Amino acid sequence: MKFSAFSSLAVVVAAFSFAGCSKDNVAVPQTEFTLHMDNGALVNNAAGTPVFTSLVLGSGSYKNANGDDFTVSTLKYYISNVKLNKADGSSYAVPDSYFLVDHADPATQDLTMTGAPVGDYSSVSFIVGVDSARTKAGNFGTGVLNSSKGMFWPMNGGTGEFINFKLEGYSPQARFTAPATTGGLVFHVAGYQHSTTNTIRTVTVPFPAGTNLLIRADHKPEVHMLVNIAKLFDGPNPAGVANPPFMNPVKFSSLSATMSPSTPITTASKLADNIAAGMFSVGHIHAN
Repeated sequence: MKFSAFSSLAVVVAAFSFAGCSKDNVAVPQTEFTLHMDNGALVNNAAGTPVFTSLVLGSGSYKNANGDDFTVSTLKYYISNVKLNKADGSSYAVPDSYFLVDHADPATQDLTMTGAPVGDYSSVSFIVGVDSARTKAGNFGTGVLNSSKGMFWPMNGGTGEFINFKLEGYSPQARFTAPATTGGLVFHVAGYQHSTTNTIRTVTVPFPAGTNLLIRADHKPEVHMLVNIAKLFDGPNPAGVANPPFMNPVKFSSLSATMSPSTPITTASKLADNIAAGMFSVGHIHAN
């Protein structure tokens, strides 16, 4: 059989095209990392040394910085807009990263994300709550932003707003009496509309000194986050403010409930400041 010059060229072009298509179809290794949210508080051990202890709903006994005793019956909060940061100032924002941590459901404490670029990262940033843009976008019928999750208030002219952080429980020092519960604690930190109603906070948490988060295709690191819930009740006091909504540390005898915006929103905003000031830290990184 004879081949013309044109036929020979066509064969060569087809071969290159086939090779190119084969290369394009090679699967790109997928990266993965997890933020494990270990909710708890410092509890004195037998030697009297404070040790971080994981939260036990209903029966665990904890103290706030004022020395008030409390137990927790409900703990839920949103984590969103996760970002990995490098020492050189560059970062990677994880797309569509919205998580609802519900301590009653252990599976929700593992925030697993894929697709981060290979690299060494020195810190992680995230919003405690749901950003205002997503809140204003509406459409809360499915997923973790479903309005049936008990973390959404249908108000503000129909737009509604999310409860960014919810803690409920009991303290013998509490002055507030919830339905059928003497000494109830009810803290719903919500609001986003303007400076006095904004409880959305961005937190940046560095990884332990000398340790980077290594994103690679051949392993799946887990960042063990320590979430000290007692920090909701302690933080810096505003300078030069004559009549703040309360002074840190919180005394349950004077403040044991806030359900913003039905109670003074400045109270919820200050609790949000406490969350940002020291609630989150990194204990260690697994399989790094």
